[in-house]
Amino acid sequence: MAIDQKHPLGHIDREIVKQIFVEGKNDYNLAEVARLKIRYQNFPGARDIQFDLDSILQQWEMTEDELFAESRKLHQDRSIYRKKVKGDEDREDWS
Repeated sequence: MAIDQKHPLGHIDREIVKQIFVEGKNDYNLAEVARLKIRYQNFPGARDIQFDLDSILQQWEMTEDELFAESRKLHQDRSIYRKKVKGDEDREDWS
């Protein structure tokens, strides 16, 4: 019998998921849910985060395929993870 593993970023991702529940659906949160779904796909643990990500999709009335399609479109149309840095070019922020 396999024991569930603890994801090294689980504590950070838990806070992100909580924030998404509070803020609801927007372009940034849609991209974040897609990113987290990929991170935890087939991960043997973090069942609470996986459950919450599925719950968010149910609230948004979206399938995982629809989520990924919309997320791909967002990333094609513009840079979701870009921050303006004073005196510098746009930088990607994947933190």
